[in-house]
Amino acid sequence: MSSVVRARRAVRESVSGLPPAFWWLWTSTLVNRLGAFVATFMALYLTLDRGYSATYAGLVAALHGLGGVISSLVAGVMTDRLGRRPTLLVAQVATAVSVAALGFVRDPVAIAAVAFLVGMASNASRPAVQAMMADIVRPEDRIRAFSLNYWAINLGFAVSSMAAGFIAEYSYLAGFLIEALMTMVCAVVVFVKLPESKPVRSAEATAREESVGLGTVLRDGRFMGVVGLSFLVALIFQQGFIGLPVAMGQAGFTPADYGMAVAVNGVLIVVLQIPVTRFIEHRDPGRLLVISSLLAGYGFGLTAFAGSVGVFALTVCVWTLAEIVNAPTQTGLVVRLSPVHGRGRYQGMYTMSWAVAALVAPLMSGFVIDRFGAEWLWGTCAVVGTVAGLGYGLLMRRLPEEQKEPVADPPAVVRGTPEVSAS
Repeated sequence: MSSVVRARRAVRESVSGLPPAFWWLWTSTLVNRLGAFVATFMALYLTLDRGYSATYAGLVAALHGLGGVISSLVAGVMTDRLGRRPTLLVAQVATAVSVAALGFVRDPVAIAAVAFLVGMASNASRPAVQAMMADIVRPEDRIRAFSLNYWAINLGFAVSSMAAGFIAEYSYLAGFLIEALMTMVCAVVVFVKLPESKPVRSAEATAREESVGLGTVLRDGRFMGVVGLSFLVALIFQQGFIGLPVAMGQAGFTPADYGMAVAVNGVLIVVLQIPVTRFIEHRDPGRLLVISSLLAGYGFGLTAFAGSVGVFALTVCVWTLAEIVNAPTQTGLVVRLSPVHGRGRYQGMYTMSWAVAALVAPLMSGFVIDRFGAEWLWGTCAVVGTVAGLGYGLLMRRLPEEQKEPVADPPAVVRGTPEVSAS
């Protein structure tokens, strides 16, 4: 009984103190991920249902990723200039329309073009979500808030992946339409429940905002160092879904074996994300990022010695723990290094590091496995993780103290007034 009481207290403390607007944003994220279909089954749809080649499917996936790279920067600028709420609305409505269209187009050129638009639209909401979360949550609660949001993403993805398999057996078109409908539901939630959270701007703040462009972000040496290290870490994590299935297949394991091993990733994130976050919430972010980088690199490095599904699953446990620590810590650090009036652009640049990694990772894993063998890929991951860990150790020295700052007024958020800040 005492353990149950402690568990209940831990859950209550993990979710308490966050404003209502955060939970509407969290709900929007969960609904969005519950409806995810395109990213999971695009390759199967193109090769099995439409009869296209694997090369064409890879090209479409690359165009989808390229759209995400471009929209990361564009949406970051929109988030700062137009506001968080308008950017979210535009991104989610555009995603719903383009996903629905993708289910109906048949011409290969049209499919590639619409997939590019889907990649742009679906990735455009991320800088706005992260900037809005930073606006409405107190600095001391941000790691916890980002962790809860990441938990919602993984919970939604785990459920949608299982559901999408059954839906695909019935109709791929139904999957596209369900995702479009649920994305539109997210847009309605944003429209009805989330007011603009962009901080109130004085004349001086407006002048500062207008002086912050993408060039300003690129000249911010410490922040761009974080972006570069984030790219390296993302490159490692991508191998769990790109290099690992290929390597297991070459070693004679079945798709079901891979599914069993990688399922550990989603289960651990759902089970451990909240308790681990409670443990790391007020610890030094630089040290946490060093540890998570090393765990990620050597977690994948250990895959070189795996000879059974159980050992593969054990290596997944190691790099999943790194992911649980890295995700909220890294996002919180990006907010800490971003000026309030430039959060959208900074978040857009950070989001782009993951989008670029999603483009590079397939090329990297394919080249290394084909030319040298899977063992070299896992060794490369260990080296990259070590480099990233050393980089964080050097970059996070003399990290500036977190500045006290105003957050969006909770009463205005609860009432659902149309504006919190002046336009």
